[in-house]
Amino acid sequence: MIIGGTALATEEQSHSNRSGLAHRTDKSPVGEWLVNDRTARIRIEDCGGVMWGAVSWEESPGGQDVQNPDPTKRARPTLGLPVLLDMKPGPDGRWDGEVYNAKNGKTYTAHISMLDPSTLRIEGCVLGLLCGGENWTRFEPRSSAQKATFATRQPLDVCSGRAQ
Repeated sequence: MIIGGTALATEEQSHSNRSGLAHRTDKSPVGEWLVNDRTARIRIEDCGGVMWGAVSWEESPGGQDVQNPDPTKRARPTLGLPVLLDMKPGPDGRWDGEVYNAKNGKTYTAHISMLDPSTLRIEGCVLGLLCGGENWTRFEPRSSAQKATFATRQPLDVCSGRAQ
């Protein structure tokens, strides 16, 4: 849905199937999520009771927010870009807020909800009528090398995106 990860994503998906994530009991959206087209991962964090998500990995590094309607933001990197904005608790375990789509520079009314411990559903609407969505898969590093890389990479302060 947002930006860049294919070959690695296939391995990650098969790991998720082998690792027994279907048995997770974690119903929280907090964590790392592989977007549907496997081109990016979004890290979701609880920022004082409100969920925010930012691009934490992209298949094709070096992207910029070139479609942003604000010309002063068009040179900002897509890595670290806030995309899930101000998601507040809603009915039935749903979180309601906005999603920013860097592909077209538009922000939509959106909500997220857990389908199961390994699957997050994100849906966005334009004018409350035209809606669409996709499922994201929880990312879990599978090898010790991948875990070490995941743990030592540059920190991403998702909650700092609230000010952008």
